[in-house]
Amino acid sequence: MDVYLLRHIHHARPSDGAPIRHVDDDGDLIWDEEGGDDVKLLGAYSTEQRANERIREAQNLPGFRDEPDCFHIDRYEVDKDEWTSGYFTYHY
Repeated sequence: MDVYLLRHIHHARPSDGAPIRHVDDDGDLIWDEEGGDDVKLLGAYSTEQRANERIREAQNLPGFRDEPDCFHIDRYEVDKDEWTSGYFTYHY
């Protein structure tokens, strides 16, 4: 069984005055929470269709309508581990 997590990204304005980048060179939505982007979890849905229905509703709400194309759906398999081998944090 899969679950679809729906998030919205409100991008922070770069401190150097550069334009906000919403997508990378491949057209994929990007975000940087450490850089000030605000990522909100709107919900978990049983189908991608339901997540898309929620996007259409949320696009009319304050805040979300400011960045109507910055919704992201991730599909996860229920009861499946995602981080199976730990992780390493780089310190610069």
